[in-house]
Amino acid sequence: MEAKDHVGEHATVCGTVASTRYAARSRGEPTFLNLDQAYPKQIFTIVIWGSDRSKFGDPTEKYKDKRVCVTGRIALYQGVAEIVASDPSQIEIQK
Repeated sequence: MEAKDHVGEHATVCGTVASTRYAARSRGEPTFLNLDQAYPKQIFTIVIWGSDRSKFGDPTEKYKDKRVCVTGRIALYQGVAEIVASDPSQIEIQK
């Protein structure tokens, strides 16, 4: 499935977290979990805003190099599909 063809839809996207970044100095303090390829060639990004970050523990360590599935509304940001995760229940670590 090409996630960017499903913008606006509620869907589940799976992939391996290839790189993570906590942008503590950026507005909203986002954490980025980039799937399948590291930034800036990421195919899909999970975004966790700073206001929700504490619910996830340390998402940069928790999800790095893990295969995950995220469920939520697909949006497009600068040409890359993303889902904003506001609750840990949206991200499932695959065995």
